[in-house]
Amino acid sequence: MPNKSLRLSAILLFALAGVFIIDQNIKSLFVDGFRYYTECIDFILVYNKGVAFSMFSFLAEYLKYIQLTLVLGVMAYIFFLKKICYALPSGILLGGAFSNIYDRFIHGGVVDMVYWHCGFNFAVFNFADVMIDFAVIWILILNFKPKLCKS
Repeated sequence: MPNKSLRLSAILLFALAGVFIIDQNIKSLFVDGFRYYTECIDFILVYNKGVAFSMFSFLAEYLKYIQLTLVLGVMAYIFFLKKICYALPSGILLGGAFSNIYDRFIHGGVVDMVYWHCGFNFAVFNFADVMIDFAVIWILILNFKPKLCKS
């Protein structure tokens, strides 16, 4: 059914592009010098050379290629599944992932800026990270509640 594939592609690509564009615009503010400090949250600039909590930073230059391969594999799998219900959360996930990978190629690390330090110190993160987490939860819900995914 070509119409279904076209619809899946459109939803996925528009979500991907939307998250990518929003995230890159936010990051450009911080790369250009924006900073803001409060009692609980600071908006700063950090270049994360690893993944979450700077893990695997020892992989340095190879990490972006490993991540790119994994993300392209996820994208291929979504097209293989051909389930419309996965298009939007997958597009959101891929938009965040491609934005962070793009940072690695352009800046040498992921541009992170939100630093939570109220009550405890948390990792510095960005909009793409939040979108990836949101999309993963959404995809998990679809997997554990198959009735929600009719197509």
